[in-house]
Amino acid sequence: MEWQPDEQGLQQVLQLLKDSQSPNTVTQRAVQQKLEQLNQFPDFNNYLIFVLTRLKTEDEPTRSLSGLILKNNVKAHYQNFPPAVADFIKKECLNSIGDPSPLIRATIGILITTIASKGELQAWPELLPQLCNLLNSEDYNTCEGSFGALQKICEDSSELLDSDVLNRPLNIMIPKFLQFFKHCSPKIRSHAIACVNQFIIGRAQALMDNIDTFIESLFALAADEDCEVRKNVCRALVMLLEVRVDRLIPHMHSIIQYMLQRTQDPDENVALEACEFWLTLAEQPICKEVLSGHLVQLIPILVNGMKYSEIDIILLKGDVEEDEAVPDSEQDIKPRFHKSRTVTLQHEGGEAEEDEDIDDDDDDDDTLSDWNLRKCSAAALDVLANVFRDELLPHLLPLLKGLLFHPDWVVKESGILVLGAIAEGCMQGMVPYLPELIPHLIQCLCDKKALVRSIACWTLSRYAHWVVSQPPDSYLKPLMTELLKRILDGNKRVQEAACSAFATLEEEACTELVPYLGFILDTLVFAFGKYQHKNLLILYDAIGTLADSVGHHLNQPEYIQKLMPPLIAKWNELKDEDKDLFPLLECLSSVATALQSGFLPYCEPVYQRCVTLVQKTLAQAMMYSQHPDQYEAPDKDFMIVALDLLSGLAEGLGGHVEQLVARSNIMTLLFQCMQDTMPEVRQSSFALLGDLTKACFPHVKPCIAEFMPILGLNLNPEFISVCNNATWAIGEISIQMGTEMQPYVGVVLPHLVEIINRPNTPKTLLENTGACPYKSCQCLIVNNHLTDVFLYAAITIGRLGYVCPQEVAPQLPQFIRPWCSSLRNIRDNEEKDSAFRGICVMIGVNPGGVVQDFIFFCDAVASWVSPKDDLRDMFYKILHGFKDQVGEENWQQFSEQFPPLLKERLSACYGV
Repeated sequence: MEWQPDEQGLQQVLQLLKDSQSPNTVTQRAVQQKLEQLNQFPDFNNYLIFVLTRLKTEDEPTRSLSGLILKNNVKAHYQNFPPAVADFIKKECLNSIGDPSPLIRATIGILITTIASKGELQAWPELLPQLCNLLNSEDYNTCEGSFGALQKICEDSSELLDSDVLNRPLNIMIPKFLQFFKHCSPKIRSHAIACVNQFIIGRAQALMDNIDTFIESLFALAADEDCEVRKNVCRALVMLLEVRVDRLIPHMHSIIQYMLQRTQDPDENVALEACEFWLTLAEQPICKEVLSGHLVQLIPILVNGMKYSEIDIILLKGDVEEDEAVPDSEQDIKPRFHKSRTVTLQHEGGEAEEDEDIDDDDDDDDTLSDWNLRKCSAAALDVLANVFRDELLPHLLPLLKGLLFHPDWVVKESGILVLGAIAEGCMQGMVPYLPELIPHLIQCLCDKKALVRSIACWTLSRYAHWVVSQPPDSYLKPLMTELLKRILDGNKRVQEAACSAFATLEEEACTELVPYLGFILDTLVFAFGKYQHKNLLILYDAIGTLADSVGHHLNQPEYIQKLMPPLIAKWNELKDEDKDLFPLLECLSSVATALQSGFLPYCEPVYQRCVTLVQKTLAQAMMYSQHPDQYEAPDKDFMIVALDLLSGLAEGLGGHVEQLVARSNIMTLLFQCMQDTMPEVRQSSFALLGDLTKACFPHVKPCIAEFMPILGLNLNPEFISVCNNATWAIGEISIQMGTEMQPYVGVVLPHLVEIINRPNTPKTLLENTGACPYKSCQCLIVNNHLTDVFLYAAITIGRLGYVCPQEVAPQLPQFIRPWCSSLRNIRDNEEKDSAFRGICVMIGVNPGGVVQDFIFFCDAVASWVSPKDDLRDMFYKILHGFKDQVGEENWQQFSEQFPPLLKERLSACYGV
């Protein structure tokens, strides 16, 4: 017999649903308790579905709420529902999918997909056939409700639907959906496209089999009067461009014309979907070929899309000029993630290769929805500038002049954004115009509209590299002066943009800023007393970047006196569990490294607190692992940031850190951190281990027997930064240990040889430490570049070979070729020096080990610009020894293989 509700129980549930719509928090709390009680009764869920599907006399919000509470119960406890309850709910859903109310149909659709995603697609075999069958219903509501449910299932379970587990239902579903592209109702047409769209990126076989029909059907809907249909058509074409560009190429001219129209669609959601097309097309190899002839139409459309809309200006409070006294609401502050410390090396050529994308748009609109037409248009212009380079300028320059000097601030602002967006791609072609444009932009920093001032900050930061390359009085000094004024602007958005722009300028200008340090510090310190919460966090970044950029030049009593009191005051103000510690600790780490001995008066409390943070986090992690039901997992970022600041202290203070280490249990804590499950914790631990090895080895030495096996286990390039830092630490330990390193060679050498021989070892050019002359190349830099683990493996093998040649030299043939190939690419420095001494000593022990690859050794030797005299002698002896061994005639034949430059270099420097 079918389940029927008890009238009294039903009234109780209805009352509960009414109460739960009350804004009163006390009532809400009572509702929550009551819900928990009622969930003890299995048939409570029957009441909920009954209200949703049968009680047509109730108002729709109450019925829908009943369904949403049921959905939450399904999510939380579906596996505990008695079979009779589960069956009743499923049957009711399918019977009521055609409810006259769109809200109720949508709620039932959500409920169906929630049940399906609980592993029930297999256990509910009639669901998909029934929904597909109901699509044929004459009743619009039934057809629309079924399609709504199917769309949600396609979104949530697309992979499962395209698998053998369910006997490939898509073979029936996709042809069925395609039939509905022609349906008379726009809502149904929209559902049908949205369903098929779920399977494009995954290249579902059933869709690939029907791809031409799909594309033809999309073209037929191109001019649909319904904006939702047009949006889904655009979305489909963008995804097809990504996965089946071969099928679109024959129609590309028409598609581009269509997308040009749609990017100007009166409905902004359609325009945004269409605008994505240009972003995706820019990544395709065919972009230049197919788009060149259309730039004349496209560029003005993108530029036009970069203006703030009226609604944007309202949301951004564009008419509010001064808001610096208004406290920030906590939801305005994005969560911050700390990037662990990574050891980096300087390569030949000294150019940095950035792996972090510059934001495609100014970051000022972050209070708007994250992605809008303005941002998408700016991003598209940016990527197209990188594809077409200066070919873009003939289409842009005539527009730019009109925009940049326009009387309407909204238009002028968009022109400044355009100028920033093309900075990277069109830099070469823009250079002749910059002497006129940069002063104009500097003038815009004083504009009466805050949104113009903030975008001018961002755009100027995009041209910082050029500004710094000119004589300082021409542009750097006026730009810096105005940016510092903007850092103290009365508008918070401008403060933020100016601080970020100034940090970029610091990175580019480095020691060029030294003459102005007093002036800069006065401004940044004044901002401490002025800024609200959010901008304070950005101010820490600007100060940390300044310290990285000017280095030891900051170590002057007057500068320390200005900078340290406000930083230490903030430090004392913040509690151990406050996440604002992250940016402050990062900032202090840079400051400590730069100030060196100048940080001594402040180091003790900072050191102690870092040790406490590590200790607390480890204790919390231990409690959580033993009682996960009673304790929360700790936020390990606190420990990572603390380890990194300790590294900064060890690096900055050098031997002075010894007393602090002696009075703490840091080595015991480090032993635990090195074995943490989280790679970032291990990464920072090995960086600290390397720095402590350099600063106060007597405290590290007693732990080496315990530490070495852990280091060996972490020589795994899958975790590239962990592997990199572990390799570097082993090299530093080898130098300190000398011959006592012998017992550990077998633990680490096989891994290092394997790494150096990996064909796919990532090789990324690193942050240009040449830009920061105070930093030696072996120092640690907090950054998020992938580091070249290949090079550190080579250096560490060289260092191991220097202290234990008898153990390492027999392996020479296994690594000499990749060793030479990688180390020829870095500049002369201490690390390269110690590695080459090692290789020379090993060649002395096992000269036969390099015979096969001697040309690589010659090439590596020639990469030295000015080796120290004793190292030059070592090279001389090996080269002449080899030449004497083989005889003049053989040497002549051998050296014929040398490229002319190498031949010349060896002859000039070593007389061979």
